[in-house]
Amino acid sequence: MSTRVYLDWNATTPPLAEAIDAMAEAARDAWGNPASVHAFGRAARVRVEEARAAVAQLARCDVRGVVLTSSGTEANNLALRSAFANDARRGAVLVTSRLEHPSVARVAEALEREGRARVHWLRVRPEGVIDLDDVARACDAGDVCLVAVQAVNSETGVVQPVREVIALARRAGASVHVDAVQAFGRTAEVADEADTRSLAAHKIRGPKSIGALVARPGVALAPVLLGGSQERGLRPGTVDPVAAAGLALAARHALTSPARWAAIAPLRDALEAGLLRLAPRGRVNGAGAPRAPHVTSVAFPGWEASELVAALDLEGVAASGGSACSAGTSDVSSVLAAMGDHEAASCSVRFSLGEETTMSDVETALAAAEKVLSRG
Repeated sequence: MSTRVYLDWNATTPPLAEAIDAMAEAARDAWGNPASVHAFGRAARVRVEEARAAVAQLARCDVRGVVLTSSGTEANNLALRSAFANDARRGAVLVTSRLEHPSVARVAEALEREGRARVHWLRVRPEGVIDLDDVARACDAGDVCLVAVQAVNSETGVVQPVREVIALARRAGASVHVDAVQAFGRTAEVADEADTRSLAAHKIRGPKSIGALVARPGVALAPVLLGGSQERGLRPGTVDPVAAAGLALAARHALTSPARWAAIAPLRDALEAGLLRLAPRGRVNGAGAPRAPHVTSVAFPGWEASELVAALDLEGVAASGGSACSAGTSDVSSVLAAMGDHEAASCSVRFSLGEETTMSDVETALAAAEKVLSRG
């Protein structure tokens, strides 16, 4: 097929050519073990520390607060489990919602099964925003250890009221973890008042297999895995200097990315309007809430999301039925179900654009959608 259009940037971003070059250079010159004290190890260690410094600059935090991980998922696990690692807090309350990524929601479920936490599942408004009144009620009820909230929803692009959540949690003496994986490099808001934040390199045009947990000074973290003393004993396992080189380059690029992503909004709007013209019964999930500029989730009643995604792929357009971390399952979207739209939960397609998306791409996608939808 001569033309393929990639509209699944929320699943993963195309790596920057410069990041690929930086990784290739590191693979040649810095392949040593960063924990080794000889010259080969020191060369590798330089790449690791450059990545840590670049993440700290992006997150506007102290470099000592950056723990390198294998992914945003590991970072979320580390943040939530650390908050409840102290037996003195056993049975305290974790406040979160069903809008969260599985690496938050499923950890919350596990902590409750283990008796380490009681989970308060927040109410979700129909437009896909957590109910701040419910956050306040949960915090005022007492014994809240942690509030976990995402910055940007991966499926709908809805932006959550993170600063308001932090203020309510602070009033109650609770800590806050922000899953900022879909926010870093795409929005100007990086939730730097949160106690912990998660980042994934492949969402900011870097490589997979590396991410970070960013913690404020004084926040106590406890390892999820046991082993060596890497990352101050918080994340045992050899850090890959090659992936670190890609992360460093991507994080520096992400410093100036929000303006580029904001410019995508007209393309997203044109795609959205065109899809709704083709599907008169269609609707945009989260349309009534503040959204990131590059994402649209459209419900197509009468269709199965998996069928639409497959048909679009055959026409050369890559989109998704929701979070890539839930792909391959028969489950409907837990995000859209939490918003109360059970029909949309099984018939919605997410289109996520990126820095390299063009109007030509949008037009190609609409032409493909017209072919597919005409068969319904």
